[in-house]
Amino acid sequence: MKMLVTGATGQFGSIVVETLLQTVPAENLAVSVRNPEKAAHLKAQGVDVRHGDFDQPETLAEAFAGIDGLLLVSTDGDNKTRIRQHQAAVEAAKQAGVSFIAYTSLAKADESTLSLAEVHRATEKAIKESGIAYSLLRNNWYVENEAGTVQGVLHGAPWLNPTGDAKISWALRSDYAQAAAAVLAGEGHENTVYELAGTPRTQKELAAIASNVLQKDVEVVNVDDAGFKEALSGAGLPGFVVDMLVEMQEPIRQGSLDVESTDLEKLLGRKAQPLDVFVQALMN
Repeated sequence: MKMLVTGATGQFGSIVVETLLQTVPAENLAVSVRNPEKAAHLKAQGVDVRHGDFDQPETLAEAFAGIDGLLLVSTDGDNKTRIRQHQAAVEAAKQAGVSFIAYTSLAKADESTLSLAEVHRATEKAIKESGIAYSLLRNNWYVENEAGTVQGVLHGAPWLNPTGDAKISWALRSDYAQAAAAVLAGEGHENTVYELAGTPRTQKELAAIASNVLQKDVEVVNVDDAGFKEALSGAGLPGFVVDMLVEMQEPIRQGSLDVESTDLEKLLGRKAQPLDVFVQALMN
């Protein structure tokens, strides 16, 4: 079986490839990247490095030629761009005769009120309509998304909490990536939907974990959306990023990221890594 990972030089895809190479012969693994020169280290290990650009759909069918299993890692950008790119990738996979697609989706994508969910609903629909066997990997929130908050605490800032007592099922990026590798290289995952999530926790609970690792008191300050926006704007973030982050808070308060599921641990064959690992990594 020949398998391919898109976005293989990105933060997520690179972990997937590294994980696969521990058990899969390099000649059975291909990657699709926009800049092949950035994947020279993979080529040196015997990985089949192919050029595939989501903004040049004609390159994708060629990149996917001869591939049995495809891991489609969701792209970055605005919703309209991402939907277009993902649909082009699914069409290219169909043209190339790919028999299985695993896709990195979002928690509760079919019902989530997060604006990001629009991309994943559309992509899940396109995959299902393609007739290709699939596995939808509905990743919850990367705990690494809270790096800025932890770093702020390290410099004396309070932990701003705009989500109250709402719970988020954080897990480490590496766990999500290793689960994706397990699905791509494994068997029996056809036409499955996995809600990949860690233990649901509040911001206050995550702050307590950070406090323990940092060995310092962490002040948790509840803020409304206006206060959160003011704080983010003061941190020098671009306006569109600030607006996106603020817009996300109400859906989170409504439970969009509160997921009770053992799917992640089942795919990993172990417990999810404790969240303090993420905090410790920021201190190194």
